[in-house]
Amino acid sequence: MTKFHGIIPALTTPFDAKGDIDEAKFRNQIRFMLGKGVHGLCFGGSTGEGQALELGEFRRLGEITMEEVAGRVPVVAGIIANSTREVIKRGELIADLKVDALQVTPVFYVFQPDDDSNFGHFKTLTEVLKTPVLLYNVIPWNLLSTPLVLRILNELPWVVGIKQSQGHITRTAELVANAPKDKVILAAVDNLLYSCFQFGAHGTLAASPTAAPGPCVRLWNAVKKKDDETALAIHHRLVNFWSVLPHGNLPACVKYSLHLQGLDCGISRQPMPMPDAATRAAIERTLPALLEYDV
Repeated sequence: MTKFHGIIPALTTPFDAKGDIDEAKFRNQIRFMLGKGVHGLCFGGSTGEGQALELGEFRRLGEITMEEVAGRVPVVAGIIANSTREVIKRGELIADLKVDALQVTPVFYVFQPDDDSNFGHFKTLTEVLKTPVLLYNVIPWNLLSTPLVLRILNELPWVVGIKQSQGHITRTAELVANAPKDKVILAAVDNLLYSCFQFGAHGTLAASPTAAPGPCVRLWNAVKKKDDETALAIHHRLVNFWSVLPHGNLPACVKYSLHLQGLDCGISRQPMPMPDAATRAAIERTLPALLEYDV
């Protein structure tokens, strides 16, 4: 699945004061990302507040993304849902759009399925949808273990790879070392992308490439060219920038980071707050150094 590689930003969803999607701002964001030379795009993920999207909104974001991208890069649709049935419903809703893959989380409410139930979740939904799926291993209390992920990757042909997010960087390293060679491992360890790229991750699908797509593209290119001096300089700046972004309203902080680059991404959907004055100041302090490596 070499089509999934390099820098794949997770698009934000611009909302207006009424909580409606601002389609013009969403289109502008896609064009901005493509202009930075990214290698793919994802809509409806965590950074896109996918957990808050209504069915019709999810469908519309997919339509716009496919129109704007027009085949230039792969498109991933994020599905964040609490039952196998709901994942299937969302997948069927956009089947005609022909996205390149679905990014699917394990269920995220407080109850934790056992390994066989999590395996069955992905087995059922992939057999029904028959669409390539990227596991999105992000739910802290339903974190798929490395052995379970390897079982899924080996036994379910429609699962083409994983976006490894939660957990120590060791999880990503274990998957790179042991996953089938035809499966893609995308790192979402935002402050350690340099390390992940060096030990063989195929790329990243994450929030930091959304907040600073240009520097992340340069980081990827530097690693591929074995330009360690440039890659390490970007890494240090990315570590400092990422350290000031609170997780609780990360999508809103990403929107503010893009605002500082001249891109209006609206506000977040209630109850997610926009960043407070202290967070804005921290972003303003750390982002400029990273943007010295913009493309």
